[in-house]
Amino acid sequence: MSSKESTFSAEKHSVELARDPEELVQIQERKLLAKIDFRVVPLLCILYLCAFLDRVNIANAALFGLKEDLKLGGTEYNTALVIFFVPYVLFEIPSNAWMKRFKPHVWLSGCMFMFGLVTCLQGFTQNYGGILATRFFLGLFECGMFPGCFYLLAMWYKRTEAQKRYTFFFCSTTLGGAFGGLLASAIGKMDGMRGYRGWRWVFILEGVMTCVISIAMYFMIADFPEEAKWLTPEEKKFVKKRLEEDVGNSQQDQKITLRSALSVLSDYKVMVGGFMYFGLIIPAYGYAYFAPAIIQGLGHGSIQSQLLSVPPWACSFVFAMFIAFFSDHMKHRFLFSIAPMVISIAGFILLLLPQHNNNLKYGALYLAACGTYSAMPVVVCWFVTNLGGHRRRSIATAWQIGFGNIGGIIAAYAFLTKDAPRFITGYSLCIAFTCLSFVSCCIYYVACIYENRQRDNNLNTGSELSEEEKQRLGDLNPNYRYLL
Repeated sequence: MSSKESTFSAEKHSVELARDPEELVQIQERKLLAKIDFRVVPLLCILYLCAFLDRVNIANAALFGLKEDLKLGGTEYNTALVIFFVPYVLFEIPSNAWMKRFKPHVWLSGCMFMFGLVTCLQGFTQNYGGILATRFFLGLFECGMFPGCFYLLAMWYKRTEAQKRYTFFFCSTTLGGAFGGLLASAIGKMDGMRGYRGWRWVFILEGVMTCVISIAMYFMIADFPEEAKWLTPEEKKFVKKRLEEDVGNSQQDQKITLRSALSVLSDYKVMVGGFMYFGLIIPAYGYAYFAPAIIQGLGHGSIQSQLLSVPPWACSFVFAMFIAFFSDHMKHRFLFSIAPMVISIAGFILLLLPQHNNNLKYGALYLAACGTYSAMPVVVCWFVTNLGGHRRRSIATAWQIGFGNIGGIIAAYAFLTKDAPRFITGYSLCIAFTCLSFVSCCIYYVACIYENRQRDNNLNTGSELSEEEKQRLGDLNPNYRYLL
C-alpha cells in the first residue's frame, strides 16, 4: 500500500518535489504519516475485530440452540453475559501498565491468542458452569484489547488528526458485528456436522481463526514510537518532536505506580470522562448482544435474522467515518459527539413506541446503531487525546474504558426473554443512559473551556518552570489548551 493510497491521510501527496524547503518538510511529514497509518491502524483493527467478534458471537450462538443444549433458563443466559465484565473491568488499568512494560506486540498478541483459545473452548462446554467459566476467562484475556489499542493510537497521532484513525479502529466493532452475522449464518448450516450443533461450530471456528491471526500479529503489531524498529532514528525524532509540540513530552521513562494512578484519577475531568463512555455502553452492548433476537422478534427465522443484522452495522460504519472526517476537518469534538447521540435516542424512542410496523422498527435499528457507534469513538478520542504523556494516557484510558464497561452488566440484564418482543425496559434504559452520556459530554466541554480560560487569564503561572519541565507536564502544562 503506497502513501498515495493511505486511507487516513488528511491531504493528497504532491507528485512533484517542492522547491520550498518548508513545503518539502511538509511532504515528508505526510509520507511518514502514511507509513504510520499503514503499520499501526489496520493491524489494530483486525485485532479488535476478532476480539469483538469473540465477545458477542454468543448472541449468534443463542439463535442456534445454545440455550436449549445447555439448559439455560430464567436469567442464566444474561448472567453468562455479565460474568465477562467482572475481570474485564477490574484488570483494565493493570493491563495497560503491563502492556507498557512488556511492549504492545508481545502483550496484545499474547492476549489475543488466549482469548481465541477460550472462545474455542466455549464450543465444548456441556453445562451452565462451563459457559460461566469460559466467559469469565474470555473477559480476563480481552480486558487489555480496547484500552490498550486506544492508548497505543494516542501515542502515535496528534489530537487534530486522531479522530479518523480512532473511528476507523473503533468501527472494527461495526465490521465485527456485520462479519459475525454473515459468518454465523454460514456456520449455522454446519449444524449436526461431526455430531456438533451449529452454535458449537460458531465458537470453535471463530476461536481457531483468532488464534492463527494472533501468531502473525506477534511479528506485525507496532510498538510505541520510541521502540518502533521500522522507523529510522531520524523518523523517531521527528515523530517525537511533532507530538511534543502537540501534547508535551511523552514521559515514556516514567513508571506507573499506585500513587501515580490515584493522582491521575483525582482529576475531575478524568472522572467525567468515565461517565461519558459509561452512558453509551448500555445501548452499544444492548444492541450488539440482542439485535439478532430483536430482529427475530419481528417475525424472521434464525438464518434470516443473522443476515438482516448485517446492514445496520455496515451503515453505522459509513456514518461513523463521515462524522470522523468532519470532526478532524473542523478540529472540534463536542458537537460531533452529541449529535449522533440525538440520532441514537430517536432510534430507541421509535423502538419503544407501541406500533406494529415492523419495517419502521427495523429502520429504527439503523438509527440506534449509527448514532451509538458514531458517538463512542468521538467521545473516547476527545478524552484520551486531550491527555498528555504515557502515564496519564494509559491510566485515564483504562479508567474510562474499564469504568464504562460496568455498563455492560446493566446491558446484559436490560433485554430479558420475558420482555420480548417489546423490550420496554431495555429500550428505556438505552435512552436514559444515552442522555447521561449527553450531559457528561456537556460537563466535560464546559470543564475544558473553564480550564483554557483559567490558563489564558493566568499567563504567568508556571513562569518559574523551564520549557523542558513544562513539556513533561503534558496536559497539566500551563501553556497547554484542551481541544473542544
